Amino acid sequence: MRTTSRGLITALVLTPLLAGCFAQGDGAGSAGAAAGSGGRLRVALAVPPVRALSPYSNDATVLSKLSVAEGLTALDRNGAAAPALAKSWKRENDTTWTFELRKAEFQDGTEVTARSVVNALDHAGRATPKPRVLSDVTLTAQAEDADTVTLTTKAPDPVLPLRLASPALAVLSAKAYAKNGTVSPVGTGTGPFRITKLTGKTKATLDRFDGYWGGKAEAPGIDVTWIADGTARANALRGGDVDIAEWIPTAQAGLLDKDTRHEVPSVRTDSLLLNTRGGLFADAGLRAAAREAVDGSALVDSVFGGYADPAQGLFGPAVPWAAGQRVTVTGRAKAATTAEVKAEGRGRTLRLATYTNRAELPEAATVLQQQLEKAGFTVKQDVREYTQMEADLLAGRYDALVFSRVTLLDTGDAVDYLASDFTSNGVYNIPGLKDPAVDKAIRAAAEESRTEQRQAKVMKAEAEILRTDAVVPLVHEKVVQGIATDVEGVLLDPRERSLVDVGTRLK
Repeated sequence: MRTTSRGLITALVLTPLLAGCFAQGDGAGSAGAAAGSGGRLRVALAVPPVRALSPYSNDATVLSKLSVAEGLTALDRNGAAAPALAKSWKRENDTTWTFELRKAEFQDGTEVTARSVVNALDHAGRATPKPRVLSDVTLTAQAEDADTVTLTTKAPDPVLPLRLASPALAVLSAKAYAKNGTVSPVGTGTGPFRITKLTGKTKATLDRFDGYWGGKAEAPGIDVTWIADGTARANALRGGDVDIAEWIPTAQAGLLDKDTRHEVPSVRTDSLLLNTRGGLFADAGLRAAAREAVDGSALVDSVFGGYADPAQGLFGPAVPWAAGQRVTVTGRAKAATTAEVKAEGRGRTLRLATYTNRAELPEAATVLQQQLEKAGFTVKQDVREYTQMEADLLAGRYDALVFSRVTLLDTGDAVDYLASDFTSNGVYNIPGLKDPAVDKAIRAAAEESRTEQRQAKVMKAEAEILRTDAVVPLVHEKVVQGIATDVEGVLLDPRERSLVDVGTRLK
């Protein structure tokens, strides 16, 4: 079994990123295997498409998991930027970078050029809502010649090559971008697999793209089924209906044959998010009371079957530098007493939301409901599929959310996660947090280019965020992926953005 990371990963690796150019062939996918062996792969994914696989939504990770689309860069197994559609790059000054493109073609037969890269990045910058990866940066792209792109940022962005590895910044052909603002990756990517059919939110058909610059994929295609129910995904693998089933619920993991069960250290943290913009948790004292009432360690065995660690903060064991630089949280509001909670909450119900796509979350919500009710809150749950509730979450229509977040998903850079989720203008700021000290701390981390100093400032920002009690970390997950014994070359990725590539095949 091939893995994108052995053991714990390094979340920020700025030294190679800032050292200059990369040589062609260093990046993922450059060792394309010979084509033609094995049959089609059958893959069960957990979260159905929200916006027809638009890269400007949470669907973006599907495009990277299935090797459909690529950006200028990719992340290597250590979390550093590696070549993808750009074979090399150079930082000209604090705000300007040049990227040299490799020879590649889109799946519709058109050529990848500097102009097509500029077109793709311009569309991402104008998208509504803006992709999370661009929430804290203004990016301008210009074609210098057919193979050279200059990228300029308003403020220094020392991790720009990491940012460009985000699935949300995938470069698609001109055909993908409609005048009404919709974006379709069907037949318009550059990866080794081409989407030929998307059937609503249930199925997708992918065929091998023989023109892929990194070599022909070994599997002739992929048949994707979205199965939101975790038990059903596990049953599909056990019954031989699929070859790969992602996110096996921990309650089902022990029922799988040990040769099909693969545990992956993950940068995923599950938290309780509290809505600061209105309702019960606009009151800092009630947020503090909820924080004191909640005990994430109670979930480790009862809900996650041991496939989790108690949360120490926003970043867990899969981010090894975090623990050594963690900052003590000070300045929190005084927690309301149980009597005060009951008095403040009289006639008001705490709306606790979570989603079914991760089987553990509804179970966790039930445990947290009991803990919160013991502290004096009146709690009512709302549990649905994520696709049915994302708009309501972003609009602040819940008091609290049991939420599972891959903290280093978008760029591999912790600052990007903090900026999108917790700054006043963050595009994924579900708690609605608007705190000047938090904004200042995250901005200070974003401006730092030195690795250790950047990490230290990230941890100061974490402490400022936790001070507000807008988020209460619960557990750091371990992901279980289900893989049939006759499949090899599956990518076991702590960032959960890779799964199938050119070397994945049936034996």
